[in-house]
Amino acid sequence: QVQLVESGGGLVQSGGSLRLSCAASGGSFQYAMGWFRQAPGKEREFVAAMSWSGGLTNYADSVKGRFTISRDNGKNTVYLQMNSLKPGDTAVYYCAAAEIVTRWMSGDEYDYWGQGTQVTVSS
Repeated sequence: QVQLVESGGGLVQSGGSLRLSCAASGGSFQYAMGWFRQAPGKEREFVAAMSWSGGLTNYADSVKGRFTISRDNGKNTVYLQMNSLKPGDTAVYYCAAAEIVTRWMSGDEYDYWGQGTQVTVSS
């Protein structure tokens, strides 16, 4: 059973940066990894994803050019570097792992989920 633990969330001013981390345990880490977020009163939405090899990435239009997903397979960890943060980025951020994924943006494709980390961007 794969376990995912996110960290790195917090309160930041608009225009600031945060780096989220997601540490995986209990598996081989040969998964595609994704980040999703859910703001209060809104549905969960896709943020970014990366293939196991790191050769493929996918980003939501709303974060392109501001967020960067990366992974260190030696540390079983995936990261989300978030720059130029906006109040609209405020949400709980979740990482997720998928053994096989074809529709990167669909949360249904992911098999394992972390508990989430809160990101709050003040104006």
